[in-house]
Amino acid sequence: MIEPSADRGHLLTEQTNPSSESLDLLPTDALISLFVEEDRRPQMAVQGAISALTEAVDAIAERLKVGGRLFYLGAGTSGRLGVLDAAECPPTFCSPPDLVQGVLAGGPAALLRSSEGLEDLESAGASDLKSRDFKGNDCLVGIAAGGTTPYVKGGLHYARELGALSIAMACVPSDQAPLPCDIDIRLLTGPELLTGSTRLKAGTATKMALNILSTGVMVRLGKVYGNRMVDVAASNSKLVDRSMRILRDLLGLDRVASQALLGSAGGSVKRALLMGSCNLDTAAADALLNDHGSDLRQALLSRGVSLPQEAVTLPQ
Repeated sequence: MIEPSADRGHLLTEQTNPSSESLDLLPTDALISLFVEEDRRPQMAVQGAISALTEAVDAIAERLKVGGRLFYLGAGTSGRLGVLDAAECPPTFCSPPDLVQGVLAGGPAALLRSSEGLEDLESAGASDLKSRDFKGNDCLVGIAAGGTTPYVKGGLHYARELGALSIAMACVPSDQAPLPCDIDIRLLTGPELLTGSTRLKAGTATKMALNILSTGVMVRLGKVYGNRMVDVAASNSKLVDRSMRILRDLLGLDRVASQALLGSAGGSVKRALLMGSCNLDTAAADALLNDHGSDLRQALLSRGVSLPQEAVTLPQ
């Protein structure tokens, strides 16, 4: 039998919600209405963390600009949400697969089958980071809804020992569950309708915060122009269509010309935009991007070009 931890009943995520004391007696429409009402709270929780999220985005971006990487570490739902956010970065931003990594207690098998007991091993958090060659110039976001997960604490302690950027993300106040970190993100969603089930409001707020974190970092890295994902990997028909529409909207090209330019650019929207707007071949477009840290806006400004354009003369 597993020994119980110290009484965690004082934690915000473990307290009972008076709104749902008769949850099992409610008619279905009232049950659903209650969930809809409570699910307004994650937005408020994220709003309360704006300052910490701002600090985190800027700090992570600075490290990634000089060769660092971003790691999410967690167990259970928290870890799975980190893996999900990391997995979405390469197709959305054409980032290298190792730039943003999700580390889940129990490894890939725990994505499909719960292995909650592994979160009790504090040493495993550090061990899993070591196996990924985590270094002092990297960034760690340790995600623990209740703020007490030993696996996450171990990872954060290890990150601090190396001098890496350590960021904690939890859904309880810091005084209830302090975590070793440089930046402390607290998403206070309150007690769950199903007592202790942090896959609900806490999970929703965590997903929202991770969306903001990764997207904000990629914006700071120059992977977005305006609100367009100009580093999108055109790897399926949907993304090819989206890429062509970006070229249409920013360069004034029809669909046939957009497809031709995208093909000439090897499927790279960013390269195609430079080629089309500055009358460059692929090599010259790549050189211009390299000169400006792969930042499209800065590359365009160096040529006195701004987008969108009404019409474009394509290179012969």
